[in-house]
Amino acid sequence: MNSRTYLAGAVALIAIAAGGVLLYGRYVRVPENVAYVSEEPGWISVIDLNTMKVVNRIHPDDTEPRGLSLTFDGKYLVTANKSTSDASVFDTRGLSLVRRIQVGDNPEFVKLEPGGKSVFTSFEPGSSGAPPKEGPSGQEIEDDSGPPSQVVAFSVQDWARERSFVAGQETEGIEFSADGKILIVANEAQNTMGIYDVESGKRLREIDLATIGIRPRGVKRSPQGNMYAITMEASGTLLTLDQNFNVIRSVATGAKPYGVSFDRAGRRIFVAAATARKLQVFAADTLQLLAEIPIGQRCWHFTFTPDDAKILMVCGRSNNVYVIDAKSYAVLSTIEGFQLPWGIATYPRAYGSLDLP
Repeated sequence: MNSRTYLAGAVALIAIAAGGVLLYGRYVRVPENVAYVSEEPGWISVIDLNTMKVVNRIHPDDTEPRGLSLTFDGKYLVTANKSTSDASVFDTRGLSLVRRIQVGDNPEFVKLEPGGKSVFTSFEPGSSGAPPKEGPSGQEIEDDSGPPSQVVAFSVQDWARERSFVAGQETEGIEFSADGKILIVANEAQNTMGIYDVESGKRLREIDLATIGIRPRGVKRSPQGNMYAITMEASGTLLTLDQNFNVIRSVATGAKPYGVSFDRAGRRIFVAAATARKLQVFAADTLQLLAEIPIGQRCWHFTFTPDDAKILMVCGRSNNVYVIDAKSYAVLSTIEGFQLPWGIATYPRAYGSLDLP
């Protein structure tokens, strides 16, 4: 066998090995240090957090994803689909569709309980998903004549439906107590927070927030488990509750606050004031305004990177993602090319308006 034959064989072996590495990286290994973005026209995009570039993008049939969440092991991505009344489960190793789960009309949020064994989503049979109508003087007209929302739980092991229970009118954000025994639900149309026993689905308490603000949307537990932060969109309000759901304090925010999250240390609360086009930063203990970062149009949700160094914010009407320094609050860059981006979450999982805690 001559040297040319040896060389050709070596080149072939290298090519085969390289192809195997690529296949392993794409279809066997769980992607690390990535962010997943849901886009309402049906796209799901993957951002490499090392380069801040989109490295994969898919458009599944009949899917309008909004809320999304990742399983603890990063193997599965779950999305709530607006117009098809279901949730989709994707294998992150190639983003192939694994399962579609019937939920109910207008599902929006997806949340794993603290143990990671069940995923919860809410749906709103009484809501069209459109913004509320305004009266002659500009006030919002509530339509609570439809059926109440429901919260549904599915097993992560086999995606079977475990249980469901009735919630309030137009459920928005959902959150769990630190021990996973209590579910907190924002009832937007009723200006209340519903407190439920997770195991039985029994409503334990309903907190009327009408004297504080209008239309609660986002709700997040602090990392220490001793506090909850809630945004109230129509009144432009941020409020905190203690672990027993008593109001601690409230403060005015920029117009139309929605997504909310603590940082990992629990010292700061970040609020996406969508109409004001600001990401606002408040001290968690006093609600003193610490910083305001200019952002794009209709920026509802955001996430920290897994190392807590940056914040990625999806801006639906700007069709981009803002990359922000989490300490200096400087806008570092924007990632372009999205279509109505709605939600964002990372793996490894990070703090954000749709993810941890």
